[in-house]
Amino acid sequence: MALFSLLVAILIERLKLLPQAWQLETLLSLYVKTFFGREPLHQSAMMAVALLLPTLAVQVLAWFVAGLFWGVLSLALWTAVAILCFSHLKQREIFKQYIQAACRGDVSGSFHYAEQLDPYSSLEAVSEVDLGAKVGQTVAWLNYRFYGAVALYLIFLGPAGAVFYCTVRYFSDDAKVKGLELPLVEPLLTLLDWLPSRLIACGYVLSGHFTSALNQWSQRAFNWRVSAREIITEVALEAETLEVDSDAPICVQSTISLLRLSKRNFILLVIGLSLLTIFGVVP
Repeated sequence: MALFSLLVAILIERLKLLPQAWQLETLLSLYVKTFFGREPLHQSAMMAVALLLPTLAVQVLAWFVAGLFWGVLSLALWTAVAILCFSHLKQREIFKQYIQAACRGDVSGSFHYAEQLDPYSSLEAVSEVDLGAKVGQTVAWLNYRFYGAVALYLIFLGPAGAVFYCTVRYFSDDAKVKGLELPLVEPLLTLLDWLPSRLIACGYVLSGHFTSALNQWSQRAFNWRVSAREIITEVALEAETLEVDSDAPICVQSTISLLRLSKRNFILLVIGLSLLTIFGVVP
């Protein structure tokens, strides 16, 4: 089920078949407004309830449909959750606008859209070449947040695990946009990202320049204080040779190189999942 739901979810996300109204961020925003109102959740108990309620609902539904109609309903649940959790239409549209601005030579527009890709951290790019590398690292990070981490939680903890990770991520992003400090969210997200980020970064080692990437990975992987973003971006940068000669505008050359690396890494993840499915490790 994990392999099938993963492939279907990726196909639907790439084809942009899920409208904005059905994006996970939109549904979670509606969930918060319906059950908790518009006031920020400053109490730890209420925050815990808000984080756990979607997960518990999915888990109860999974128990209810287990075994019904020869497992078809369980497969449908896995697929539906995967489709929702992989959705990130907003980030894809911003990246498209960044590439279009770069291709028409709009440097200021490129910087503008690059900042919007991940507004929670500063790019600090000083040139177009530097911008390409920084955006490439951001793309690697976004691929981890919206593909890699979600896929790992779906594979090993099922739909409930994927929903829990995405719910915590949503509250973290929403708090940063609004300039709020919510209880539990950041420490919990740091904990949830610790192991998956190291596993995905290890994938970069295997799908890129092994020796140099392994050196970066080994320096950071077992250090608790190294953030998920740092290990993902630094290992990705070390694992790929950045192009310097290309017909593409200079500020997208390195971005495209790191995007290719992220795609190879995800293919490696799918291959690993296929083997785990064949040997019966995952359903």
